Amino acid sequence: MSRAAFDPFAQHLDRDAALAVLRDTVAGADDGELFMERSLSETLVLDDGRLRSAGYAAGEGFGLRAVRGGTTGYAHSTEISLPALRRASETARLAVGAGGGIAAEAAPMRPVTMYPAIDPAEGVSFAQRVAVLRDIDAYARAADPRVVQVTAAISTSLQEVAILRPEGGLATDIRPMARLSITVIAENNDRRESGSTGGGGRMPLADLLEPAHWRAQVDEALRIALVNLRAVPAPAGVMDVVLGPGWPGILLHEAVGHGLEGDFNRKQASAFAGLMGQRVAAPGVTVVDDGTIPGRRGSIAIDDEGTPPARNVLIEDGILVGYLQDRMNARLMGVAPTGNGRRESFAHAPMPRMTNTYMPGGNADPAAILADLRDGIYAVGFGGGQVDITNGKFVFSCTEAYRVKNGVVGDPIRGATLIGDGASALKQVRAIGNDMALDPGIGNCGKQGQWVPVGVGQPTLMIGGLTVGGSAA
Repeated sequence: MSRAAFDPFAQHLDRDAALAVLRDTVAGADDGELFMERSLSETLVLDDGRLRSAGYAAGEGFGLRAVRGGTTGYAHSTEISLPALRRASETARLAVGAGGGIAAEAAPMRPVTMYPAIDPAEGVSFAQRVAVLRDIDAYARAADPRVVQVTAAISTSLQEVAILRPEGGLATDIRPMARLSITVIAENNDRRESGSTGGGGRMPLADLLEPAHWRAQVDEALRIALVNLRAVPAPAGVMDVVLGPGWPGILLHEAVGHGLEGDFNRKQASAFAGLMGQRVAAPGVTVVDDGTIPGRRGSIAIDDEGTPPARNVLIEDGILVGYLQDRMNARLMGVAPTGNGRRESFAHAPMPRMTNTYMPGGNADPAAILADLRDGIYAVGFGGGQVDITNGKFVFSCTEAYRVKNGVVGDPIRGATLIGDGASALKQVRAIGNDMALDPGIGNCGKQGQWVPVGVGQPTLMIGGLTVGGSAA
């Protein structure tokens, strides 16, 4: 629903009094800020024809931070008031000690936002949302008699933030989000397989609930389920792999992107630490993180420290040229912040995080890349994965993949996992397609217990010499 924009100084605090507490908190510190937030979220899940859950949450609060060197003092509260702020100041100041810090350069303030203060579910009633979920269930079951279960979920959220800096500057942002998720399970001869799809972004929910849109999503989820029904056990061994465009960029995000975050490199805990200016990838490989793309899950008007985001080039033509930085790690490394200080909510301190991370396209025709694959697999969908930041080693499970021999795409395969390390995989990129695509809007990124929405993307890629863990005997 429409409502007045979040203004903590009109609704809760006297600005001059809050600024005085903030300045006292960071006296003798290197940096700090007062982060204030109001949020709401709603989720509906229909499972097997029944409304399984309907949840609504709303809240607000603040986080107060003081930073000295590499130490952070942080306190937060669900009560935005001057007494609560003063109590938080006592806790946050414990990190400052006797003081002696040099105040960091002020963050550039951006007073504008990318989106209005409107609930993304505006104009779509609860009853209408339930009706669409039921239509999705009925449409999927009517599409194929092998469908035995359908799960569909609608989620919306609106986050509004205001960041007060010790210099007196104020930055604000409004962050709506909407998402539709669909999973279809099909059964044939006592074998069951699933297919999932969906997406969204910083957009009105009504756009996702147009019949043409959700029907296409159901068709895609069903297609994946039916493909997996006829899948054969995956082979195992070291082989070349072609990755499809779009969502397979999650491998780039996990295996490479986290290793390019400033905190890991400052602490020498990343496989990319100390390699600035050196070749870390094959020629033609460029990696970008861009928080300014309109409508994407990872896009923000400001980061959670008040710094505007940017199109940050991390790897350019195979050469490492940058890391992702929040204010603290940038200061300690002697570089500028990149607008990547992010936090899950007011209850969390910020840290360097990705926004929308992708590899721009090359010049190769995707069909020609597949035709050049002599013996390997073609992976177009991924599920969960694990990555060790210190060495970049990863394991990813494929949700849709195919066997390829002599350039011919053959049977779908099941049980395939990709095993390797990000640094080596980048150097073994052999072909880059001209079909770069961003994911459909489904990414969430976890780090140190915090979750933030992100985007990923890439073109069709051929990577040589990955280990494929399979299920074939």
